Amino acid sequence: QVQVVESGGGLVQPGGSLRLSCAASGNIFSIRSMGWYRKTPGKQRELVAAINSGGNTNYADSVKGRFTISRDNAKNTVSLQMNSLKPEDTAVYYCNVVGLAGGINYWGQGTQVTVSS
Repeated sequence: QVQVVESGGGLVQPGGSLRLSCAASGNIFSIRSMGWYRKTPGKQRELVAAINSGGNTNYADSVKGRFTISRDNAKNTVSLQMNSLKPEDTAVYYCNVVGLAGGINYWGQGTQVTVSS
């Protein structure tokens, strides 16, 4: 069994910053990649940022230059630093962990990020 736990969401004014953190634990020995997705009502869940074990990153065009993803391979943690937040960044953010064995996806429970004045 694998647990994925997120933290760090909340309410912030436009232009502000938030940092999301995620930790994977349990029966997971090797991780292929870790990342963040987000979902708003009426839309499909979309990739925000991802990072693989080699440190290669992938960002949605809408967050490039504003968000930074980082990872600690030894601790199985991933963080998302979000700067210059916009109202359109409001969503539930989900941590995603892809196991090396079989490419299984594990998801956190989601954390709400609200950008509003």
